Amino acid sequence: MLLTTTTTVEGRPVREYLGIVTGESILGANIGRDIGAAFRNITGGRVSGYEKELRNARDIAMQELTSAAEALGAEAVIAIDIDYETVGGQMLMVTASGTAVKFG
Repeated sequence: MLLTTTTTVEGRPVREYLGIVTGESILGANIGRDIGAAFRNITGGRVSGYEKELRNARDIAMQELTSAAEALGAEAVIAIDIDYETVGGQMLMVTASGTAVKFG
């Protein structure tokens, strides 16, 4: 499955647009990670615990997007957009969306 943020793929004209596909993941807060993040916020530096969880949440959202595209018989998902939003002040939601297509 080809996944791209571009709206076209060079040399591969789109034959059929199958529709919008999405994937979502919600990352909950963790008290230990939050304490570490607060300390890093004061001292500076990266918060690797959050970075790891954020990458995991993004991977889950992309896996869901890919599964949705496969269910439609797509060869690719183009124009992928990944968004990060806070939910309820304590959680982070990662959404991935794009257009499932077949090439000509």
